[in-house]
Amino acid sequence: MTPYDATAAPGKHAPLVDGFGRTVRYLRVSVTDRCDLRCVYCMAEHMTFLPKAQVLTLEEIDAIASAFVALGTRKLRLTGGEPLVRKGFLALVERLARHLETGALDELTLTTNGTQLAKFAADLARLGVRRINVSADTLKPDLFARLTRGGDLAQVVAGIDAAQDAGLKVKINTVALARDNAEEIPALVQWAHGRGMDLTLIETMPMGEIDADRTDQYLSLESVRRRLAGFWTLTDLPLSTGGPARYVSVAETGGRLGFITPLSHNFCEACNRVRLTCTGTLHTCLGREDAADLRAVLRSGAGDEHLVAAIRAAIDAKPKGHDFKIARGASPAVARHMSTTGG
Repeated sequence: MTPYDATAAPGKHAPLVDGFGRTVRYLRVSVTDRCDLRCVYCMAEHMTFLPKAQVLTLEEIDAIASAFVALGTRKLRLTGGEPLVRKGFLALVERLARHLETGALDELTLTTNGTQLAKFAADLARLGVRRINVSADTLKPDLFARLTRGGDLAQVVAGIDAAQDAGLKVKINTVALARDNAEEIPALVQWAHGRGMDLTLIETMPMGEIDADRTDQYLSLESVRRRLAGFWTLTDLPLSTGGPARYVSVAETGGRLGFITPLSHNFCEACNRVRLTCTGTLHTCLGREDAADLRAVLRSGAGDEHLVAAIRAAIDAKPKGHDFKIARGASPAVARHMSTTGG
């Protein structure tokens, strides 16, 4: 398969603008549904993963991502599952990094659970990755092992060490969990800021069937912010990293703190993001069951113009917003797991 050439005709393609006037400049790509952890809010303990034939090849991922770059996408984020467990992942990063070299792409980054970072951090930096997100919900080894069903916190911290040693800027993503880490949030913020890392808090999202009721774990970040403001000085920042977080500075720690609030205060009005699953399904809204099958277009042997047409049709139909709700006994807002969708 010949990758889509994003540099062959600069300016030839009009940008991707949806029906509400939002320009799509950010593509998140799940490269695998597999993960070496089993976080309790993300997936069931005994997951059935996809057969290899259903998952995009690295060449197919490159072709779709490159088509988006040609259509004005400026940021690519590689996710999973856990992206670093995908065989050949560094080869994919190297292929996509050519768009950094031409200037067609501003940033190539990834979200990881950190377990494999000690092995890959130096190569990621060498290939042009400058910033990564690492998921970490607690600094307590026993709680970490329980939340991840067997994960080793020391392994993740070693990965963060390696990433910072390689010159990568690290941001910590923490899912706020009412029963597990609510009281630990100030300590997590102080730890991250003490290491020069931003931290973003995320409300748990109703995606996919898991082994527990998310209702008991939902924690409104509006209430968390009010609590933190009781003993810290929080100042709103006009900062955007291309994602949905709203940021504040914390005067006492000298760091930045983000809030991602899909339930208590959605962020749809300025959404510039779409997600490609590891099966080639394009979702233009995290909280809706919309879908465009780009894998079928590629595997039909259709030309680049058909892929572009399919992408444009999906963007044209991008909904105004999601309607996430968490209620006891209710089914998830969407059936697909975050590990398949791409975090």
